[in-house]
Amino acid sequence: MDTALRAIAEPRRRDILRLILSRELAAGEIAAHFDVTRPAISQHLAVLKAAGLVVERRQGTRRFYRGRPEGLAELRAFLEEFWDEHLWLLKRAAEAEERRLRDGDA
Repeated sequence: MDTALRAIAEPRRRDILRLILSRELAAGEIAAHFDVTRPAISQHLAVLKAAGLVVERRQGTRRFYRGRPEGLAELRAFLEEFWDEHLWLLKRAAEAEERRLRDGDA
């Protein structure tokens, strides 16, 4: 989980991930979408792959990448749990404020 969070902390990696979530693209096709060198994109892809967020398929000398739904599902579950807990705390704080206002008016 920590590896995945560190991987998506970099904005360009999030952009790459969005690009290949629903389709497979060759490394060169991915690089064509960005104003950085191909080696830089390769490094980003390696980080995403190591985090389990993308899969790589080799065909001859070409490498193809696509988002890995399983890796994203684990990350999503963690974030939803985090979000649900904070929404609960916010709800509790709002209810306490409502009681305070109501009791202060009485």
